Amino acid sequence: MSFRIFPRIKASVIAFSFIILVLVFIFIILNISGTAFRKLGFAPEYSVYFLFLSLLCSYVNIPIKKVRSRVSVISDKASDTLRSALAASSLKMYTTLAINLGGAIIPIIMSVFLSSKVNLIEILTGILVMTILIHKIARPVKGSGIAIHALLPPFMAAFVAIIISPQNAPVIAYISGTFGCILGIDLLNLKKIPDLGVPLVSIGGAGTFDAIFLTGIISVLMA
Repeated sequence: MSFRIFPRIKASVIAFSFIILVLVFIFIILNISGTAFRKLGFAPEYSVYFLFLSLLCSYVNIPIKKVRSRVSVISDKASDTLRSALAASSLKMYTTLAINLGGAIIPIIMSVFLSSKVNLIEILTGILVMTILIHKIARPVKGSGIAIHALLPPFMAAFVAIIISPQNAPVIAYISGTFGCILGIDLLNLKKIPDLGVPLVSIGGAGTFDAIFLTGIISVLMA
């Protein structure tokens, strides 16, 4: 009997050790973030609130309006047969335009708060440069949305911010990265929505949220 118990004990020890490692990792990240947020002008505990609030609210899309599509709008849940049938038909449907709470509204509010801590010209320069760069590399993908590699905007924002103002680089990186993503990926591509063939387009959602969230992480680590 004892030989049968040993594998179970070993599995339990491994699972327990994994949980401990995850908790230690989270503690280290939150500790680093807390120190960085203090330098950015927030109380340290705000890093925890911001982290979880942004993640939770990333699932909240607030509808703004419906845009008539020039192509058939096919749901991701549709079968291959249905996709083929719809693609061959002349059926016209609508795409819902929404704004994401965790990927647009919350980051914009934080950016407005942080903007009072640095020179306005530096902020506007960073936003302009990031918007142009991000818009150049963002690509519309039919049936999916506007695509961009999530790692590019945060590192580009960090690089641009360091050039503009090394002493204020973390704040400028976050603000320019946030607005650069929202403007360059989403707002400047609104006219392409009718040709995407997707049921929902969310400002600050999906890939844009990933880019903005990673920009926030890179910014606080820069501090």
